[in-house]
Amino acid sequence: MRKRTEPVALEHERHAASGSSSAGSAAAALDADCRLKQNLYLAGPGPAEPRCAADAGMKRALGRRKGLCFRLRKILLCVVGLYVAIPFLIKLCPGIQAKLIFLNFVRVPYFIDLKKPQDQGLNHTCNYYLQPEEDVTLGVWHTVPAVWWKNAQGKDQMWYEDALASSHPIILYLHGNAGTRGGDHRVELYKVLSSLGYHVVTFDYRGWGDSVGTPSERGMTYDALHVFDWIKARSGDNPVYIWGHSLGTGVATNLVRRLCERETPPDALILESPFTNIREEAKSHPFSVIYRYFPGFDWFFLDPITSSGIQFANDENVKHISCSLLILHAEDDPVVPFQLGRKLYNIAAPSRSFRDFKVQFIPFHSDLGYRHKYIYKSPELPRILREFLGKSEPGRQH
Repeated sequence: MRKRTEPVALEHERHAASGSSSAGSAAAALDADCRLKQNLYLAGPGPAEPRCAADAGMKRALGRRKGLCFRLRKILLCVVGLYVAIPFLIKLCPGIQAKLIFLNFVRVPYFIDLKKPQDQGLNHTCNYYLQPEEDVTLGVWHTVPAVWWKNAQGKDQMWYEDALASSHPIILYLHGNAGTRGGDHRVELYKVLSSLGYHVVTFDYRGWGDSVGTPSERGMTYDALHVFDWIKARSGDNPVYIWGHSLGTGVATNLVRRLCERETPPDALILESPFTNIREEAKSHPFSVIYRYFPGFDWFFLDPITSSGIQFANDENVKHISCSLLILHAEDDPVVPFQLGRKLYNIAAPSRSFRDFKVQFIPFHSDLGYRHKYIYKSPELPRILREFLGKSEPGRQH
């Protein structure tokens, strides 16, 4: 019995050993499979996965491009819509065009105190106010000749008014649109004219600067007439010249035409950077470039100006003016084209109203860079004024 049981036990042990060895090999195979999968995972995606990622990236790029194109198209439509809407808006609201012509709401420089001209280096200047009409007040600066600089210190308005009766000639300066009587280029011109021995009287039209009232061509002309009469009432026999710049040339010719019609002309008229009439100037202005060839340009943009009562017809006014005329214009003027100043001269020179008076046109070469408002920088200006205004006898010059 014992011998039989021993072989059986040995057989069981062999079976157990073989079973354990097969289980170990299965476990080893499972571990190897797991390591292979891990290595494949770490090695990255297969060939199909990169294509999927590239396709997704391309779709995102196309989506961004389409979104950008949509936004650009939307902006373009808005710009085109605004471009087309503006002419209709101006036609329906002519007051907009009037504001764009006057630009009286643009106060440059903004922070100056117009009651203190000395802050602008005008220590021989007095500020005061005149009232041409009820509810209208004009701010005025009066600069005496520079030779009186010391005598003018601390003097009151009465002293300045009395000074107008001295032997020095007087220039009434009519400024253009935008800004105030304290504009930088205007102040520099006052200094030049004062150094040449002139009184300079200037003012802000109603609605400009600290002057009270609503701007209009009629109102501006009446303001200039009131200041001229105020000067003449105090200047005695001293010569009074009228100097207009840019839009101020329109006021100047309106004024001088009216003075000539009532037989009280000034001693001379000086027009700096003048135009022929406001319609031609508006059509030539750089702001009108984008609409100049717009269908119905005149109807949309120019007719509202006329319907607002704004003409500033220099070309018509010069036919009724009887005093010496000097025109100054820079060839590189970007605001009022040089050819408009030349055209105005060509209209005035043969006019019968000037047959007994000097008519002169002085161009300034574009290389000088005087543009629209820097003619005061010309070293030739004193000589030009001395030769033109210094001759009291009538006689035409072309």
